[in-house]
Amino acid sequence: MSASPPTAGPGTSVLITVTGPDRPGVSSVLFAALTRHGVDLLDVEQVVIRGRLTLGALVTAHHDPEGLQEAVEQAMASISMQVDTSLESDDDPSGRRHPSHVVVVTGRPITARAFGSVAQALADAGANIDAIRRVADYPVTGLELMVSPDPAHGSEHYPPGTLRKRLVEVARAAGVDVAVERAGLARRSKRLIVFDVDSTLVQGEVIEMLAARAGAEDQVRAVTEAAMAGELDFTESLRRRVAVLAGLPESVLTEVADELELTPGARTTIRTLKRLGYRCGVVSGGFTRVIVGLAEELGFDFCAANELEIVDGRLTGRVVGEIVDRPGKAVALRRFAEAHGIPLEQCVAVGDGANDIDMLATAGLGIAFNAKPALREVADTALSHPYLDVVLFILGITRDEVERADAAEGIHRRVPIG
Repeated sequence: MSASPPTAGPGTSVLITVTGPDRPGVSSVLFAALTRHGVDLLDVEQVVIRGRLTLGALVTAHHDPEGLQEAVEQAMASISMQVDTSLESDDDPSGRRHPSHVVVVTGRPITARAFGSVAQALADAGANIDAIRRVADYPVTGLELMVSPDPAHGSEHYPPGTLRKRLVEVARAAGVDVAVERAGLARRSKRLIVFDVDSTLVQGEVIEMLAARAGAEDQVRAVTEAAMAGELDFTESLRRRVAVLAGLPESVLTEVADELELTPGARTTIRTLKRLGYRCGVVSGGFTRVIVGLAEELGFDFCAANELEIVDGRLTGRVVGEIVDRPGKAVALRRFAEAHGIPLEQCVAVGDGANDIDMLATAGLGIAFNAKPALREVADTALSHPYLDVVLFILGITRDEVERADAAEGIHRRVPIG
């Protein structure tokens, strides 16, 4: 039994914390005792971890706080729960704050050392962790932290960009990924998402698969790597790579389309986002004829890519029409967002190469997926695990929510990860 608190005056706040094994009826027993003392409820929070419950209630006691304490302790003892009570001053700086940012930590695994490093980095930046919840246990572990500026640091905000910069540096050294977003409605209002295709939505590079038919795969791969790293102008690199395809039969486009392999988690990601009403699309520096079938199969709302010139059933080695290059990708995103009446702040873009920089910068949230350094440095967040469904966790969608929705449709399954 905890020590009796000092006598409380009218309107004194009392914090009650109940812990013990989770079971039905704990809340009803507590609030029945509180009802008998006529308290007002100011705040309540509850969390259950592995069957262990922690329930906190902040109430206003208008009279007899000692009697309130005794009644609550007796009520909780009757169901084998522990309880602690304490008086809370009205100007207590540790009271409920409004989180300013959401920090999502993902890893496979997240070690205690890694999480401790992130927590220390937050403290060093003057951030207080207000709440933590698990958002995923597959294919990675994901933890979502709600954080707010610590009043003890004498600041109500962080200098722009400093929080993410500090956390990214620490997380990289610790072997985990972090995403930092503003908390509030803006995070939950995303309505449109676009994906790059090569090495993002699908594994590998389509142009290299086509070049292999021409015996020039190594040559094209070198040009692709230079372009994706930002070392070579994408439009020029595209023309150079497409030139080696001259003379190939048109049928190779269908052959390569049939060989495309989706990135793990791609179907889950698109299926889940469409359930939530997202407009989904692809914006690719690749080729329409190769990816349009996949886009239709996955139910994308739009598709922008380059057009290969075909004459007499053979590729000419040229691209026709508007080039979807680095600036072209941003133009395509703006066009799709405008067509659906969605502000750019409510758009998400996911890509891996330097030609995705403008597109990710245009979207309200830019996610670098297993990306080259040139893109990682400018993206809002960077993911280094080869599972596309991690994007869902960044958006605040939990693995449990995804799997419950899948189970309702009879399609829930987990593929073993080696």
